[in-house]
Amino acid sequence: MERFFPGLDADFGRLLDATRGRTIAVIGHARPDGDCIGSQVALSRMLTASGARALCVNPDPVPRRLAFLAGGTEFLSTDAALALSADCGAVFVDCADHARAGERLKGRFPLPVAAIDHHLSNGGYASINMVDSGAAATCEILAGLAFDFGLQVDATTARALYAGILTDTGQFRFNSTTRRCFQLAGELVSRGASPVEAGFELYERESVGKLKLLERFLASLRLEYGGRVCIGTLPQGVFEQTSTSAEDTEGLVDYARSIDGVDIGVLIEERPGGGFKASLRAKDPIYRVDLIAGTFNGGGHACAAGLNVKPPVADFAGRLIREIGARLEAVSREQSAR
Repeated sequence: MERFFPGLDADFGRLLDATRGRTIAVIGHARPDGDCIGSQVALSRMLTASGARALCVNPDPVPRRLAFLAGGTEFLSTDAALALSADCGAVFVDCADHARAGERLKGRFPLPVAAIDHHLSNGGYASINMVDSGAAATCEILAGLAFDFGLQVDATTARALYAGILTDTGQFRFNSTTRRCFQLAGELVSRGASPVEAGFELYERESVGKLKLLERFLASLRLEYGGRVCIGTLPQGVFEQTSTSAEDTEGLVDYARSIDGVDIGVLIEERPGGGFKASLRAKDPIYRVDLIAGTFNGGGHACAAGLNVKPPVADFAGRLIREIGARLEAVSREQSAR
């Protein structure tokens, strides 16, 4: 079998050596998605099989629709992680920056053993930085490395890795989807991952509240810049009104992007106290929405990025729209210069 990530061989070997015989916290980001939870479950099992005592840590609970991936894996809260022994090490997965899991975990683990990630905006913050922005998902990297090193990939690990690749490629639809994604997905299915199970658990178990939340989001959509940008807003209090939670926002922004003629879709979520969270999705990587998010200290991928703005903040939506417009103009200038 061809090697999937030969450029990461040396670093992954160092990671296995550095964690063997140690307690290791495998840390994922706040408001975890399928790639985050899948990466945590898979890596914790891989490290445990290689001689470490690996524990999963996340500042937020595992979302309802991702619970099937856990396979009995225990997830510790931030408070529980802070109580771990002083010699406990950490590996951050799917975290574009060190603070993506929260400032408290960043402070507890100021120099992680490793960071494994696929975000374009990841500048490296660990002793061992295994970042490949050409990968569609962190689970793609981990799956490739597991096969490259001949590690045991049982059904639970395969299920977790497959789900991460499936979700971060938008069911194999996004620009990041490559031949390697399909090769790895096929190998994972041969090891016990079930496309039927993943499809059902991830996309056919929506709550009535989620559909009401979607209804509110769709009703808020408005077009900017001649229909090239579509923005939707979730006002403060909408979760209580629809009996939903923050995890139910997953996938909503894709509806804004899916409109014909729209180049960039945006979800703005109003936070208690005057803060905001925004998710940006582009149809073409040329729009580099990670650069737009970066102007607000956010980050992500060329086609998918996010940001958080703490209060107080004035005219956030207006500022964001202007930054998007500036990016559209920059792209137009680049294209004209060719």
